[in-house]
Amino acid sequence: MLYPELFKQLEAVRWNMDTDIPWAQFDSSRLSDEQAQTIKMNAITEWAALPATEMFLRDNRDDSDFCAFMSVWFFEEQKHSLVLMEYLRRYRPDLVPSEAELHEVRFEFDPAPALETLMLHFCGEIRLNHWYRCAAEWHSEPVIKVIYETLARDEARHGGAYLRYMKRALNRFGDEAKAAFAKVGVLMASARRTAQALHPTNLHVNLRLFPRDTVQSRLPNPQWLDQWLDKQIQFDAVWENKVVERILHNMSLLLDRSFASVSELNRYRKEIAAALAKSAALAAAPIPAGA
Repeated sequence: MLYPELFKQLEAVRWNMDTDIPWAQFDSSRLSDEQAQTIKMNAITEWAALPATEMFLRDNRDDSDFCAFMSVWFFEEQKHSLVLMEYLRRYRPDLVPSEAELHEVRFEFDPAPALETLMLHFCGEIRLNHWYRCAAEWHSEPVIKVIYETLARDEARHGGAYLRYMKRALNRFGDEAKAAFAKVGVLMASARRTAQALHPTNLHVNLRLFPRDTVQSRLPNPQWLDQWLDKQIQFDAVWENKVVERILHNMSLLLDRSFASVSELNRYRKEIAAALAKSAALAAAPIPAGA
């Protein structure tokens, strides 16, 4: 089991909201209304760890080890929402999300292949780590800078934990896991080719609720994410390249093959897909009479 070791590792570096956040250093002159509004949106977005956890528990019912790890992941992700709301409670109480606004992002996700979902959230942690690091640079108010830096480190650790479960999946499922990881890796490393930010909270997850079936679409300002990334924190091509490089680096280590570009990963995806199709065809072929 991975859960006991991961629990110890994450417990050892867990931060305290009262003592590790420098609340006394708050400087009101360095917080604009525009910035405070983005903090509210991120607080609500982080609350969506609740439906994500419900999805993980449902789709991984046969994996008690991973579901136990969800207790740690869920706690720390909800803590992210809580510390952002605490910041607003202290300094911009008029912007603290209402319970109704938080509950709006709790909706059911359609079932999806567990291996693909695992890879999707691994990439999501990498991306969020970079978004928060970029946000910390954009803000000049000392307390929120520390908060975003703190959250970024948590997201990096979560990505590392997901990677451990991905390595375990390779041992258990072989080419099936390789195909799932390569497929989603190509998608999540191709953000420059898409019109939307590629993160689990911005993907459609419930056909019945379409088009209001992304977390971002259910926020008080559904358009805020693109504005935050493009106009405010300015998550530009340099930052995006860092995300792509981290995904490709980890895929290279995970799959024991060097990927210098998304195109190379996509070629690998096609190779694995072809191998799986060939195996399936052989398995389905009738056994010759007298064999």
